[in-house]
Amino acid sequence: MTMEKLLVVKIGGQIVDDTAGLEDFLKKFARLPHKKILVHGGGRMATQIAESMHIPQQMVEGRRITDTETLKVVTMVYAGYINKNIVAGLQSLGCSAAGFCGADGDSIRAHKRVKSGLDYGFAGDIDKVNVEWFSSLLDRNLALVVAPITHDGKNQLLNTNADTIAQEIARAMSAAYEVTLVYGFEKTGVLLDVEDENSLIKKLAPAHFQHLKESKKIFAGMIPKLENAFTALGQGVHRVIIGKAEALDQLLTGESGTTISHE
Repeated sequence: MTMEKLLVVKIGGQIVDDTAGLEDFLKKFARLPHKKILVHGGGRMATQIAESMHIPQQMVEGRRITDTETLKVVTMVYAGYINKNIVAGLQSLGCSAAGFCGADGDSIRAHKRVKSGLDYGFAGDIDKVNVEWFSSLLDRNLALVVAPITHDGKNQLLNTNADTIAQEIARAMSAAYEVTLVYGFEKTGVLLDVEDENSLIKKLAPAHFQHLKESKKIFAGMIPKLENAFTALGQGVHRVIIGKAEALDQLLTGESGTTISHE
């Protein structure tokens, strides 16, 4: 029996901050015929608003330390303005969309991150994705737009990494769908030389990745994203693609980006 296709796309802050780039991406996303879920990051707006309110911001290993006041800001910005702006953009293109965060419908349950020697505040690590909730909305032919805020089921909201949310949604939904996971970011794909777009690696398998990592021939910032990609593949996701979100159509046809595979 052939499984129905599902596309899970994650876009980062850079495209969220780029009005023209986001508009172009949404046009391509809206045209896609299959079931689809868009997970978005937060961009610079949360930091700018926090700073304007004199709320100090601290980042560790690229992740925001989320204290009580910062949690209020990121929830308002991510699950509020950015999420609804994307939904409105899709609606204007004739793409019926629903936007929410992990607290809605108990869609993504998480727990407060605990790491020895470091308090991330109200940062969350995911425990469960509510497959029934997502499937019920997808069956209504809605494009789903997910903000990177989750909850613990005990009245606590949690700020959760958007890459991780996309991976966990893709993994959970792979039991019911043939899932393609796309990580959209600012480069054309995985590069041997981060400064040279022509050094694109079109296909990447585990052994090749391990060799590049050990020989330090791969940009350090890409390693967590790639490790997430291989984890997703190992847990049922059909394929993972990394590349520029603006080139979404070319990513899906293999004309652009890096395709992560087992072989």
